[in-house]
Amino acid sequence: MDNVKRQIGYACPDTINGRITGRGVRAAILDTGAYPHPDFKGRVIGFADMQHGRCGLYDDNGHGTHVAGILAGDGKMSGGRYAGMAPGVELLIVKILDERGEGNAMHILRGMEHVRKVNKKNKIALVNLSLGAGVGLDPVKENRITEAVEELCNCGITVVVSAGNYGLQSRKVSVPGTNEKVLTVGAYRRSGMGRYCSGTGRERICVWKPDIFAPGEGIVSCGYEAVNGESCFQRKEFFPYIRKSGASMATPVVTGALALAKSKYPELEGEELKRYLLKRCGRSLRVEQLLA
Repeated sequence: MDNVKRQIGYACPDTINGRITGRGVRAAILDTGAYPHPDFKGRVIGFADMQHGRCGLYDDNGHGTHVAGILAGDGKMSGGRYAGMAPGVELLIVKILDERGEGNAMHILRGMEHVRKVNKKNKIALVNLSLGAGVGLDPVKENRITEAVEELCNCGITVVVSAGNYGLQSRKVSVPGTNEKVLTVGAYRRSGMGRYCSGTGRERICVWKPDIFAPGEGIVSCGYEAVNGESCFQRKEFFPYIRKSGASMATPVVTGALALAKSKYPELEGEELKRYLLKRCGRSLRVEQLLA
């Protein structure tokens, strides 16, 4: 995360002095779950498993754990070196993807419905969706998913969605990142927007996606890896940090930045928070401008 933070101007008075950490903000991560990593200890406020109905916090893929670390890890296992964007954020973990990182419309819809129910008692400010439907999704299912994310937005939640990894020349963006109400995030390389960028394109008249770009290459964050075909659950061990790339990684960078802004300006919510980010940063994330 050190390189990422340098690229996005993370070092500013509020972050250097630890005044703004995302404390008081709650974010939901809809993904493969989360391993009970020490970097999240005491800040997971709930877990729901739409795949298998299990109760204990777990992640049988690793993707969700990595995303959670980027957004809200406190870096305990690394002496702070790999701390995430907003280490004070409380997390609602919703497992909608399986051990292969795949899911269907039913699991995604059930996950979003769960967030809406939880939001009635425990105010959720942000939802992170580091996922996207592949090309050729049935139009009926596509409409149901986009309608569901709109319902979350209409609840005053800022929904942050990956643009997908189709590449800059594809001019494609994954569903539901195509929806105009969500904040759609694209990834760029350290050297700038190159061949590993997310797709871009016009989704509706006067609506261009992604809305904003953030670093997504080689990000070190919380995780674990299987050893000799056995998961960490079988071996009772894990590698505390791993490196991953993609728009999935850029998305929680932006969600974490929004959590910092929400912590400093709690009156902002939903569409207001999204517009505040875009007004301050344009199409390239800069934390120093966001918290100025």
